[in-house]
Amino acid sequence: MKAMILAGGSGTRLWPLSRKNYPKQFLKLNSNQSLLQQTAERLLHVFSPEDIVVMTNNEYKFHVKSDLESSAITNIVLEPACRNTAPAIALGVTFCLERLGCTEDEFLLISPCDHIIKPVEKFKEYIAHAEGVAKEGYIVTFGVKPTRPETGYGYIKAKSKEQRAKSQDYFIVERFTEKPGEEMAKGYLEAGMYYWNSGMFAFTIGLIIEEFMRHAPEIGKAFKMSFDEFSSRFHEMTNISLDYAIVEKSDKVAVLPMELYWNDVGSWDSLYDILDKDKKGNVKVGDVITIGTKSTMVIGDKRLITTIGLKDCLVVGTDDAILITKRGQTQKVKEVVERLMLEDRREVSEHLTTYRPWGSYTVLEEGPRYKIKRIVVNPCEKLSLQMHHHRSEHWVVVRGAAKVTIGDKEIFIHENESAYVPKSTLHRLENPGKVPLEIIEVQNGEYVGEDDILRIEDHYER
Repeated sequence: MKAMILAGGSGTRLWPLSRKNYPKQFLKLNSNQSLLQQTAERLLHVFSPEDIVVMTNNEYKFHVKSDLESSAITNIVLEPACRNTAPAIALGVTFCLERLGCTEDEFLLISPCDHIIKPVEKFKEYIAHAEGVAKEGYIVTFGVKPTRPETGYGYIKAKSKEQRAKSQDYFIVERFTEKPGEEMAKGYLEAGMYYWNSGMFAFTIGLIIEEFMRHAPEIGKAFKMSFDEFSSRFHEMTNISLDYAIVEKSDKVAVLPMELYWNDVGSWDSLYDILDKDKKGNVKVGDVITIGTKSTMVIGDKRLITTIGLKDCLVVGTDDAILITKRGQTQKVKEVVERLMLEDRREVSEHLTTYRPWGSYTVLEEGPRYKIKRIVVNPCEKLSLQMHHHRSEHWVVVRGAAKVTIGDKEIFIHENESAYVPKSTLHRLENPGKVPLEIIEVQNGEYVGEDDILRIEDHYER
């Protein structure tokens, strides 16, 4: 048995917390673990670390490695371009065949990286059941029994009880339906043969290759290539999901109904459902004071947020953006993101804090010809050996000790000491110590954009 975690999505529906450069799978929303870490831990109850493959892209490589550092999962496959789940899964299948020595009768579970599922023991039972269904010759979809007329999920329509599959525990799929309106969702709930589409799949490798050849031959032809050749031609693949490419066309799809807690955390309303609430139904995260406020979620960061007289609302504040909306309207956040993209706004993709493999930096202030950052370098990590043509930099250590390379000199600077880096001078910042290094960096010059960087040597091979 193998499992594949899909961890390449941009997760913009939880904007402004989730952004393109740091999407929701890396956020710690409901515990001290990220959603990706929770997914990995859940699958490790069933699969060995060496039997789990994580699909992501180069942009998220270091985030994924950092989150999975303690899990012993090392099979991380980088998608060379963004081409949705069908090409990603095909590339992952090729990796399993060539690099992991899988055969075509191997069972493969496909799991998104950002869902919440509990209890784990019950989920384990469904995976074991899905293996048997898959080996009967089906692509297995995991359907969640609806508990309310939800308009934010896709639905799976199972055939009637008289049209059950061989087992009495799963059904042949009649059709898939998109997110319905409220009245239609109520009808689905009353009909009783509709299930929420969880986005998880299971199948044997041989069957999915066969279905790719049959329904998506432009992707299926890649199975005749080596993994390296497939990777080099990945950008030529059609940008399409597995649902559209295969699952909605195949006549070999079964739905396995699950009765457990499942949440795809696909909107702020979904997050409200899972977080702890006070006696008035309020979710409060951060420095929050509420007066006369009911059934409202307020999420803050460093700033104090106060509300008066709100009901059924959502307030999310970050260092550079605030979202205020009525609960029940949060699916429209994607419209805000689309607007920001059209206006080429930085806030759609970047936080003020940006994470790097060596640590992070936070933009504190920016103006014409200058930028001020707080830089944190993790113990025993170092930035690339680099230079800037359009700016100089001044570093002041506020915590820890820094090893600094400037030109052909190496020096150590400590708290309340500083170093100056002239324009067009090779330099490097390192943390040789056992505690995080924190510095304040002041950039000055005619251009202070992040793309004014020439890397000469990089420990992380960027």
